[in-house]
Amino acid sequence: MLQRDAAPDGEQSRTPERWTLPVARELYALPFNDLLFKAHSVHRANFDPNRIQVSKLLNIKTGGCPEDCGYCSQSAHYASGLAASRLMQPEQVIAEARKAKEGGATRYCMGAAWRNPKSRDEAAIVAMVKGVKALDMETCMTLGMLSAEQARTFADAGLDYYNHNIDTSERFYPEIVTTRTFADRLETLARVREAGIKVCSGGILGLGEAVEDRIDMLVTLANLPTPPDSVPLNMLIPMPGTRLAEAAPIDPLAFVRIVALARLMMPQSHVRLAAGRTAMSDEMQALCFFAGANSIFVGDTLLTAANPGDDHDNSLLNRLGITPETTA
Repeated sequence: MLQRDAAPDGEQSRTPERWTLPVARELYALPFNDLLFKAHSVHRANFDPNRIQVSKLLNIKTGGCPEDCGYCSQSAHYASGLAASRLMQPEQVIAEARKAKEGGATRYCMGAAWRNPKSRDEAAIVAMVKGVKALDMETCMTLGMLSAEQARTFADAGLDYYNHNIDTSERFYPEIVTTRTFADRLETLARVREAGIKVCSGGILGLGEAVEDRIDMLVTLANLPTPPDSVPLNMLIPMPGTRLAEAAPIDPLAFVRIVALARLMMPQSHVRLAAGRTAMSDEMQALCFFAGANSIFVGDTLLTAANPGDDHDNSLLNRLGITPETTA
C-alpha cells in the first residue's frame, strides 16, 4: 500500500492525506520494471486496462493570445507565422462535434487562444456547450482564466470539464510564463471546481525543466482538494518562432516514468497522452498505456500541432487490443 504523509493539523477535513516531494521522488526512482508493475496494478484496480477514452479537440479561436507562454505558437509575443482568427460560430463547432462523434470521440474539447473570455463571447460559448451536449457527448472548454461568475455560467450551460493546465512546477513556472502567475492558474482551477465542473489539468514535459519539476507538478495536482478528473500529459512539440523552438527532446523512458507516477498518485483520474504523440513511437505509447495512460486525443491536429491520424491510431489500438470507450 502506498503511503502518504498525513495533512497538517487543521487541514484534515480538506485533504486527509497529502503527497510529499520526497515520497513521490522515491517512487519515480524505482527500477523501471518495478515502477511500471506498481502503476499497472493500480491502473488495473481502477480501470479496464484495455479500454481508452477518446477525445477530440477543436481550436475555436486561433492566435493573437496576449499571454507569453514560451511554448505556444498562438502567443502574440512570437513571430510564429500563425494568423489570428475570430471565434467560430456555434453552428460550425456543433457540426465539427457531430463529425467527431461519428469518428468515435465521446468527449469534445474546445479551445480558444485567450487570456480570459470576454462577456461578449459568453453567449456563443454557452450555445456551443449546449449544442455539443445535445449530441450526447461530454463537453470540455479551455478558454484561459475564468471568473467565478463565468465558471457558474458555463456550469449552468452543462459544461462537463474545464481544462487549465498548470504546465510545470511552481518553481520553474516563471521561466515559461511571465504574464500570469502559477497562483492565477490554481485560482481558476478552484473556481471551476467550486462551480461543479470537473477539472482537467496537467502539464508539459520537455520545457527545459528538471526531473524534480516534473515530479513536483504531479505533487501539486495530486494535492488539490480533489485531484483532476483528467490529467493531460503533453510532450513538448517545439514550435518555430517560439522561445522554446530549439528545446531538446525529453527521454522517452523519462516520459513513461511520469505517466506511471501520475497513475500512482492519482489512481482514479484519466491520464491522457495529449500533444507530442507524433514524436512517440508505437512502442513508447504502448508502454504509456501499460503505465496507466487511458485517454488520447484523436484527429490530425491538436490546436496548431500535428497529431497522429485516425488510421494510425486505429491500427495501433487494434494491435494492442485496446478498445475505445463508448458514450455511457
